[in-house]
Amino acid sequence: MLTLLAILLLILIGLVLIVVEIIFVPGTTLVGVLGLAFAGLGVYLGFVAYGDETGLWLLTGTSAIGIGLLIWSLRTKSWRQFSLEKRISSRVNEDDVLVAVGARGITLSALRPMGKAELEGRVYEVRTRGYHLPEKTEVRVSQVEDRTIYVEPLTLYK
Repeated sequence: MLTLLAILLLILIGLVLIVVEIIFVPGTTLVGVLGLAFAGLGVYLGFVAYGDETGLWLLTGTSAIGIGLLIWSLRTKSWRQFSLEKRISSRVNEDDVLVAVGARGITLSALRPMGKAELEGRVYEVRTRGYHLPEKTEVRVSQVEDRTIYVEPLTLYK
């Protein structure tokens, strides 16, 4: 009786770990592998301890419960907890860049090396040549290339 209880406990722990993997820890991780190992070990011990007929019943039952749990998790839409539902609709410098080399402005965010700057009354996504600039730094456009605006701090030119 103790052997049957241990086998059923192994299978139950395995199925619980698989459900935890499906609902709470998506992806193939240690939790899912351990769940599969526990369930498989329980079924294997059922074959060894009680023979082929009982082992097949355990295998069939474990498989049916596992498939049922998978279907249940899909129907309850538990996967939605892990999916990104928001869309980013903004664009970076989508229009033709209407700023010329030499235009001056001020950074609205820290440039590390990219960020936002206001140039001639419009906000643009700008970048530096690899260095970082703090917010509210006066900048000058040094180059415009394929809708990418490169800026330099104005203090270099004073």
